[in-house]
Amino acid sequence: MPKINIPGQGATSTPSKIMDAFQSFYTNLYSSHTSGKETSLQKFLDDLPIPVLSSNHRAEMEAPFTEEEVLGVIKDLKTGSAPGPDGLSNPYYKALSDTLALPLTKFLNFKTQGSPLNPQLNKAYRNSQARQKSGRDMERCYKCVEDKWPNERRDTCIQRTTEFLSYGDIVGLALILISVILCFVTIIIFGIFVKYKDTPIVKVNNKTLSFILLLSLIVSFLCPLLFIGHPTKVSCLLQQAVIGMTFSVAISSMLAKTVTVILAFKVTKPNSMQTKWLGKHFSTSILIICSVGQGWICVFWLIFSPPFPEYNTQVMEGKILLQCNEGSVTAFYIMIGYMGGLAVLSFIVAFLARKLPDTFNEAQYITFSMLIISSVWISFIPAYLSTKGKYMVAVEVFAILSSSAGVLGCIFIPKCYIILLRSEMNVKTSVTQRNVFK
Repeated sequence: MPKINIPGQGATSTPSKIMDAFQSFYTNLYSSHTSGKETSLQKFLDDLPIPVLSSNHRAEMEAPFTEEEVLGVIKDLKTGSAPGPDGLSNPYYKALSDTLALPLTKFLNFKTQGSPLNPQLNKAYRNSQARQKSGRDMERCYKCVEDKWPNERRDTCIQRTTEFLSYGDIVGLALILISVILCFVTIIIFGIFVKYKDTPIVKVNNKTLSFILLLSLIVSFLCPLLFIGHPTKVSCLLQQAVIGMTFSVAISSMLAKTVTVILAFKVTKPNSMQTKWLGKHFSTSILIICSVGQGWICVFWLIFSPPFPEYNTQVMEGKILLQCNEGSVTAFYIMIGYMGGLAVLSFIVAFLARKLPDTFNEAQYITFSMLIISSVWISFIPAYLSTKGKYMVAVEVFAILSSSAGVLGCIFIPKCYIILLRSEMNVKTSVTQRNVFK
């Protein structure tokens, strides 16, 4: 303002005088000098009928808020009004009134007592899990994409961590180490049987079936390599099919061994055509028929509902579980059930052959191996269903290794002991007494 008119001094354009004039004007304007009329003003106020709170009413007003009062206020909120400064609409409070009543009551009583409010409460984000707010408006909440997860403040989406049973994991590394050791032991036993293939203890129990059983055990010990590591389409397709076929071949071999021994001891003429047919063809027929049944199950499974790699975000919070989806759970349990049926049948046949002469009989070892396989896979089902994440894979791998190791230990370790340490027992004997089923 370049120029003002000061009462009693006239117009002036001096900046200092202008500032002093403004200061003087507003000082006098808001001064507290009495005008001599306060007495009459006080008398006027005293004569007014102003209501006064009684002591009871005052105590009631100063009492802490109750939860029932807060619930009543929430229920009386209008449903069509816009959200408040916190971004939460009235229907939100009404829907969660039973949950919010108590903390809101504590908050109001805390605030009315004059206690300072934590500044962080003014910046709190209230939101549902797996959702993020855009700005401060609850109506703009949106869900994070499949591979992301909200942060602790629920104001942005962050990348989920991925989880699978990897080679660098302690559990995965331990299973791989056990698998390699058992596979190496089986290869050594296979070499021993090849070297001593013409000895009685190898020939007497059908050396061809023994070789097939050892090869199936080698494959089963290598199967964990399909389960550990990043799931791929190929590994998911091969996992269950290879396991089902490998164990079916192994169990069918043991069944064929036992049935052949039983029928051989029932033959009346050792040099007849019946004996030659049983020795050459019957055991092979049992192995093929039992294995083909599992093969058809796997073929139908892979054609109509094949396993596939899956990114599962529902099992574990904040993580993406990389796993192989079986495709058809029914086919998976049919495969397990078929293996269980073969194991039970082998156990029954081996149990019936338990009284055959020890030199020619490994039925008792097959019986123990079937008990191990049945125990492992029966306990596998509840253990598999009760675990989550990468530990589901670890449970299945452990079942594969333990059942295969049970067969190896029960059937082949005793024979290796005789071949290597008790060679005097590895001689040809003749059985002259046929009455072995007393």
